[in-house]
Amino acid sequence: MSIERLQSHYGFSRMPFGKDLAPGMLHAHRAHSEAVARISWCICEQAVGVVSGECGAGKTVAARAAVGALDASRHTVLYLGTPGVGLRGVYSTIVAGLGGVARFHHAALIPQAQELLAAESSERGKQVVLIIDEAHLLDAECLEGIRCLGNTGMDQTAPFCLLLLGQPTLRRRLRQGAFAALDQRIGLRYAIAGLDQAETKSYVAHHLALAGRSDTLFSDDALDLIYEVSRGLPRQVNNLAVQSLIAAFAAQKAIVDESAARAAVAEVSAE
Repeated sequence: MSIERLQSHYGFSRMPFGKDLAPGMLHAHRAHSEAVARISWCICEQAVGVVSGECGAGKTVAARAAVGALDASRHTVLYLGTPGVGLRGVYSTIVAGLGGVARFHHAALIPQAQELLAAESSERGKQVVLIIDEAHLLDAECLEGIRCLGNTGMDQTAPFCLLLLGQPTLRRRLRQGAFAALDQRIGLRYAIAGLDQAETKSYVAHHLALAGRSDTLFSDDALDLIYEVSRGLPRQVNNLAVQSLIAAFAAQKAIVDESAARAAVAEVSAE
C-alpha cells in the first residue's frame, strides 16, 4: 500500500490527522482553546505556568498555538523538549538560544544564563518565553536550578515566562514540600482533559475537511469506538483514525465502518 493510492482512494488533497498543521488550522475544541488562552495570559504576565495532561492530550500543540500568535520582534522563544540533558544541559540550551557560548564551569554558567535572560529584556526589549516539555522527567536538581533562574524567585519582576509542560505526575511532584519555593510561584495551573464524544466526532470531521472531504466518511459506530478506546486524547484519535482509514482501504470500502475501526484498535493495541 502507498500513501498516494490511499489518498486517491478517498479523494484526499493531503493526508488527514497529520502533525504539520499551522496554528490557525488546529481544531478549536474547548480544552485546546482554554489551554491556549491560559498560556497566552501566562506569557503576557511573565508568570510561571504548569500545563499538565496525559500523553497525547495536546499540551505541546496548545503551547505551539499560543507561541505562534506572538510577535517575533518582541519575543524570544526557547523550547527544551529533552529535559533528560540535566541541569547543565538546560542552562546551556538557554545560553545558546540567547546567542552565548556556555561557560565551562557550572558555577559560572548559572549567572551567565541569568545575565543573558535579563539582557534580552533590558537591552533588546524582547520577552523570553522558556518552554520545558516533558517536565515531569526533570529531577530535583533541575527543578531547583530552574527556580533559581529568576534569582529573586521568579516573581513579578522576572524578565521571562516559564512554562512547564508535563504529565499529571508533574503537578503532584510540585506539591511536595521539597519544591515549595517553586510551587508557591506558579501563577497558572491547567490540566488539559480529553475531547468529549461530540468533540471527538467534530475533531475527526475537521481533519477530514482539511484533507478535502467534508462529507460523511466515518460511520457513527466507528467514531463511537474510536472515542471509547482513545478516551478523547487527540494523538490517540489521530492514530486510530489513520489506521481505520488503512483498514477500510485494504478492504476496498468507501466508508470507514465499525469493523475497520475494530481492526485499527487491534493494530494500535498490538504496537
